[in-house]
This record gives sequence, C-alpha cells and structure tokens, in this order.
Amino acid sequence: MKVHHPVALLMVLGASLGACQQKAKEQHPASWHEGAVAGAKTDVKTISPLPAGEWSLPAGDYANTRFSSLDQITQANARNLKVITTVSTGVPHGHEGGPLVVKNTMYVVTPYPNNLMALDLTQPGGALKWVYEPHPDPRAVGIACCDIVNRGASYADGKIIYNTLDAHTVAVDAETGKEVWRAKVGNIDVGETVTMAPLVVKDKVIVGNSGAELGVRGWVLALDVKDGHEVWRAYNTGPDADVLIGANFKPFYPKDQGKDLGVSSWPGEQWKLGGSTVWGWVSYDPELNLIYYGTGNPGVWNPDIRPGDNKWSSSILARDADTGQARWAYQISAHDAWDYDEIMENVLVDMNYGGRMRKLLIHPGRTGFVFVLDRENGQLLSADKFQPVNWADGYDLQTGKPRENADKRTHFGVVTKNICPSSTGGKEFVPSSLSPRTGLLYIPAHNTCMDYEGIESNYIAGTPYLGADVRMFRGPGDYHGELVAWDPVARKEVWGIKERDLPVYSGVLSTAGDVVFYGTMDGWFRAVDARSGEQLWQFKTGSGIVGNPMTYLGPDGKQYVAVYSGVGGWMGAVAFPSISADDPYAGLGVVGAMAQIKQHTGPGDTLYVFGL
Repeated sequence: MKVHHPVALLMVLGASLGACQQKAKEQHPASWHEGAVAGAKTDVKTISPLPAGEWSLPAGDYANTRFSSLDQITQANARNLKVITTVSTGVPHGHEGGPLVVKNTMYVVTPYPNNLMALDLTQPGGALKWVYEPHPDPRAVGIACCDIVNRGASYADGKIIYNTLDAHTVAVDAETGKEVWRAKVGNIDVGETVTMAPLVVKDKVIVGNSGAELGVRGWVLALDVKDGHEVWRAYNTGPDADVLIGANFKPFYPKDQGKDLGVSSWPGEQWKLGGSTVWGWVSYDPELNLIYYGTGNPGVWNPDIRPGDNKWSSSILARDADTGQARWAYQISAHDAWDYDEIMENVLVDMNYGGRMRKLLIHPGRTGFVFVLDRENGQLLSADKFQPVNWADGYDLQTGKPRENADKRTHFGVVTKNICPSSTGGKEFVPSSLSPRTGLLYIPAHNTCMDYEGIESNYIAGTPYLGADVRMFRGPGDYHGELVAWDPVARKEVWGIKERDLPVYSGVLSTAGDVVFYGTMDGWFRAVDARSGEQLWQFKTGSGIVGNPMTYLGPDGKQYVAVYSGVGGWMGAVAFPSISADDPYAGLGVVGAMAQIKQHTGPGDTLYVFGL
C-alpha cells in the first residue's frame, strides 16, 4: 500500500447618542444595520448589512452573504473596468483570503510568514504604510495540510486581528502596526495549525483549528478582544462537558440527541484523535446571539478504524456567542467515509420559505448538496444536489439522514470506484455569495469524482494520520467547475457558467449593481450579470485566483474591487514547480484531478485593484 502526504507535506519535500452610535459602528461595523437594501426582493432580508464603503470582516458581514450595497459598478458599465493598481506580497503561495478596508487603509495578510501589510488608499498606488511581521514558528510549514495559506483577518476595537500558521492569534494596532497582544491557541507539536479567518463578535474573537489529517482534536474558542485571554473553548468531540453541551442543547432530530455522544459514537478513545476541526467560516446572528460553524472530517480517513456516528464531525453547530454553550447541532453525514468536511460558509438570511418568513441558514456543502436549515432550531428544510452526486440519492427531511448508496461507502482494503463528489467536494471552503436583490446564492462549484481505498494508519503525534489511498478525476459532463446561481426557495439552478479544465476555486462577491465577481484557477477575474449570468468583463491576472473578491469605496468616493491572484491551496498547489504531477495518488489524490493545472498557471503573489 502507498501512503501519501497532504499537499503541504509534499511541499516540505518540494451628539451623545450620535457619538455612541458612531462608536458602535466603529467597534462592530458589520453588525450595524443600515436599513433595507434598495432594490432587494421583498421576501429577502439580510440580517447584518455592510456599512457603506468598508469591508471590515472576512465575509464583509456577520451573515456570510459577501454582498455589498455599493452600486456604482453596474451591468451597464462593468465593461469599462480597468486595473488601478497592483501590489506584490512577496509570498508566491496560495492567497486564499481577501483584504480588509477600514478608514482609507487596506490591510493584507500574506500566506506564511503571515505578514500584515497596511496600504494607504489616499496615496497613488496604495502606498505601503507599514508591515507587521509576526515571525511564526517555521516548523508549522512542515505540518500544515494543503499549503501555507491564511484566509484573512477581522477589524474591531481599533485592531486588525488574525491567525498565524503556528496556531497563534495576534492583534495589531490598525494605525501604527504595533502588536497589541498575541495568544497561543494551539500546539504545533501535535499537528495543530490555524489557517481560518477569525470572526470578532461583540467583545470576543472566535477562532478554530486545523489539522484533522494529523489526528488533532477539533475545537472552537473565544478570546477577549481587549487582551487576548481565553474566555471559553468548546471541543467538537468528547464528553458533553468538553463540548459545552448542557441543558439548553436541543437538536431537532433524534439522531443528534443523547448524552455524551461525542464519546459513545466513537470506539474507545478514538475521539481524542477525532479531527472535526473548524478551519472555515463562522457566521453570527445578532438577534439570536448565536454563532454558526461547520466541522471537518473525523480523524483518520479509513472509516473502519472508527465505527460509529463519530460526532460531532461533519456537522453544523449553533452556539451562544457569550458562553460557547451549544444550542443545537445537525450532523450532515454520520460516520463520514469520504472526507466530506463541512467547514463551508453558513449564509444567514430571512426569506419567505414555504409560505412564511423564516430565519434560514443556507449551507452549500462538500457533499454536493445545498442544505437549507431553520437556524433557530436546526431543522433541515431542504437538501438538493447542485453538482453530480452518487454517494447518496437525497435526504429524508423527517429523520435528517441521507439516503446513502451503499455501493459508494468506502471500506478498509476495498477500492470503491467512481464516487461523486470527491474529497474536494461539490465545493471547497471557497465561499459563496447571496444577493438580497436577486434572492440567488452564487456557488463556486467543483465537479470532481474519486476512487477511494481505506488503508492501515498508525497515530504518531505531529505526523500524517490518513488511512486512505485516493485518486481523483474530473466528473461527468465534460466540465470541471461551475459558477452556479442557485435559487434556495425554488430549490434549483437558475443559471450556470461551466469551466471545462479546472474547478472554480475562488470566492464570490455580489453587489447592488447586480454584478457578480469571481475568479478562475487559470487566472481570469470576471464580472457577470447577477440575473442572467452573461459575462460583462474579464481580465487575465498573473496567477490562478483562489482568493475572495471584495469591494469598497475609495477616498475619492469611487467604488473599487480587489482580489488576490496567487494559486495554491489543496488543489492549486499542484501548480507549484516543486510538486510532481506524475503520481495521480499524490496530495491525497488531488494530483490526479489537477495534473494539467501546470499548463494553465503558476505561482503568484499579487493584489489587484480594479475600478471604472
């Protein structure tokens, strides 16, 4: 049997009220309600619109809509977009996040070594104001799964707050670039790294860990925004006391109800190596005071090593933002046998659904299904395929369970062929966008399938703990990726833009100008009509785009759009010269699907800013 390392391991080888209101807006800008979005559908309500002109949180708002109310760039004039400036970060690896803009300053976080750059937008070209260098432990480079990426920062309380690869969270004075505090949140010696973008909720910084492929135990925690001390930590496996499950925990379905399921649904003490990490996106509902996040795959990919439901892997959880106490949980796939992480974005929106307004959570999953849940209680309202799927036919809304295809469940010593989607999913962590004007969710999708064999695996702290041989390949239909415009109420695709050669691996931005922006892995940055999908404009950047576009109002009062161009991440790292494309099983099987990327793009490190 062959044992293959994750991609990054391959890289080792290769008035007073007015004043109070203004202060509140400055401290927590994304939670400040600016009113209804002009032109929005009357049956769609965003819960935390952006303040006009800034982008102060990873998704722009707490609801993860990645929608901006700016409307200067429209369907009519998008064809006139041009490059305003470019800035090199000097780190030619995967640029998976996106910049922030606060008070005429743009903030850029690089991949490892995780430098923070401040650019003065009042100066031509965005002159560099300062650079903060955190100097993370270089051992993290050899531990990280899937490139040395960073997914962004948050602004609050006058600070830029972000995570470093070596499992620290840092807060930097937004004006001076001086470190305010630094908190160690994980332990690289056991394989923990941190790549996710933290979310600041009131006076707390929400952080989760990475490292499921090294047998770490997943958690999410809250740090105090003032000084970085830990307020609470909730594990995603283990006894209820560790998972912060108490009397207020009320899952909707019987399958998710019971005492200490984080122990009893695992054999022996396997829960201590149980993965279920939180390396994606966190959402927040200010009215309910709940945070929402998804968890990753269970520890060790060979499912026969860990019989049971393996809670709370591959799940969506709702927690009280102040205490961390769990309110509800919904496990999407029990006893995961395919590496179907569910760390994807949970988009929060109030919509007319089933004849009445409901508080919804929309989750486009790695499983290839779009899930719509009631975010108050965790009830599954719908689950529909948005890409080719054969591991399950659908979901039973009465039980919340998938209707699995037994022939596609993987096992030890058996090669299960042609499973769709692959471990990279119907989509990856790259985030969707929801426009309240159209009511559509714009999904960056993959069409990749796989052959999968469970193999032996032994745990050694800080080393790969995998247990599978995987080979991935392009799925049916002669295309590899698609930008999907999805109607969550009608439960269907409205339009789609297919990419034949490569997956769509960038985040998406929608705006009040009815324009949708996204990038491709071969380097095209595009603007399309939000209602029809018609291409309005495109520009060829220097590298593949795996980052997330954002938009802001410049000091001159004009709207700009910015995006990183720097291919990398699990799928994109195959473009690096140091990684061979000869073995289709390498990189946990992703090389088989991505070998041709070297023909289309190479490493990059550039921030692009576009305007009219």
